[in-house]
Amino acid sequence: MAEIVPKFSSSVKLKYVKLGYQYLVNHIFTFFLIPIMLGVLLEVLRLGPEEILLFWNSLYFDLVQVLCSSFLLIIIATVYFMSKARSIYLVDFSCCKPPVTCRVPFSKFMEHSRLIHKGNTKSIDFQMRILERSGLGEETCVPPAMHYIPPTPTTGAARDEAEAVIFSAIDSLMEKTGIRPKNIDILIVNCSVFSPTPSLSAMVVNKYKLRSNIKSFNLSGMGCSAGLISIDLARDLLQVHHNSYALVISTEILTSPNYYKGSERAMLLPNCLFRMGAAAILLSNKWRDSARAKYKLLHVVRTHKGADDKAYRCVYEQEDNEGKVGINLSKDLMVIAGEALKSNITTIGPLVLPASEQLLFLFTLIGRKMFNPKWKPYIPDFKQAFEHFCIHAGGRAVIDELQKNLQLSAEHVEASRMTLHRFGNTSSSSLWYEMSYIEAKGRMKKGDRVWQIAFGSGFKCNSAVWKCNRTIKTPTDGPWQDCIDRYPVHIPEIVKL
Repeated sequence: MAEIVPKFSSSVKLKYVKLGYQYLVNHIFTFFLIPIMLGVLLEVLRLGPEEILLFWNSLYFDLVQVLCSSFLLIIIATVYFMSKARSIYLVDFSCCKPPVTCRVPFSKFMEHSRLIHKGNTKSIDFQMRILERSGLGEETCVPPAMHYIPPTPTTGAARDEAEAVIFSAIDSLMEKTGIRPKNIDILIVNCSVFSPTPSLSAMVVNKYKLRSNIKSFNLSGMGCSAGLISIDLARDLLQVHHNSYALVISTEILTSPNYYKGSERAMLLPNCLFRMGAAAILLSNKWRDSARAKYKLLHVVRTHKGADDKAYRCVYEQEDNEGKVGINLSKDLMVIAGEALKSNITTIGPLVLPASEQLLFLFTLIGRKMFNPKWKPYIPDFKQAFEHFCIHAGGRAVIDELQKNLQLSAEHVEASRMTLHRFGNTSSSSLWYEMSYIEAKGRMKKGDRVWQIAFGSGFKCNSAVWKCNRTIKTPTDGPWQDCIDRYPVHIPEIVKL
């Protein structure tokens, strides 16, 4: 009878083998340095004090040599510190909590849909199927103009919504940080669809009486990834302007002339998923803010996957057969999003991954090129680089796909799923609702690293890496104040309406 060979996977703890490999590779320089230091120490102990003193006296120090060496060190240090990028700190941020009067539970949404789309059962059924599988909850909000039958998306109503969500976020931020309007040096407002004249940034300047020489920017047409584009722009400006504060506002205004009233399915989808919200972020390059700031910005990586027509037409404005204009979400969206994510990961991986993961990725790449192209590519374990993940809450499919591709646990994507459930897709501000969720749960500790991943039109995949500056106490205010104890909640695959 043949001897039964035990399975290697059951006889050896592969988990501990991998942990040992990671520890060895990530601390390889320490392992090399310790024997050298021990050898030097043993040699010094063997010489004795008299021989050490004799060696010291034998050294000859010339005054000119000492001065030249000192000047050289000073020059090198000066060049290093002048060429080194300034540290950018996130002092604090605030998210708008829409009023309870703007809530739109599923029953109300579908009732309005039936009244607006009279006789068009296909459009009604489509919106119902989207809501059932969306991952949204019953407390998401839409602006007042969307509660009318039919909706009244006028420019005046859009400005009213912009003032409500933006001013709410800024007021909360100023109360938390104690910053005065005249201290703000840079203002960046991003809103993709609604871009009026005068601009939203001008509206903020006039409301808070900001300085006349403030550097003001208004970004539009960049989709849900515009929030991190604004952070990248603020970082570049703070590298140039010393001792400055930058206020970044991320929002999306739903009450706009582009609110879709027709029956094209791809254009009805945004009406089902997008909800109102805004975030205000205060960035600083002042050294004295390093102690009180919540986070330090480590990296921002921007990936544009819009070179071909297929990518460009994933998210675009379109006029349907009835002459009605809306935002079209193409069925190719997830495919192009995956390509954009792949490009972004390739760029950010070497910046954040430990040596053990980079080495495994390199070996797999060499093996595929030289030996067998059919080898399965190695997906780096980004859990080795980050403690928290904030994935844009654009929809359930987006979160599911990233959780699968990045091999994340349910806890890693909890903030994204719960933000989608409680607030819906708030576009570029969703990442900050997720950061607020992690803080409200008391999970943000000093030294923790956060990876924000945003997707947007074009097609873009942008990401930012933050490091927690101090252990953050559970806040008593914010958008999650009255509901954090109820979360996380179970979200079924389908909610039957």
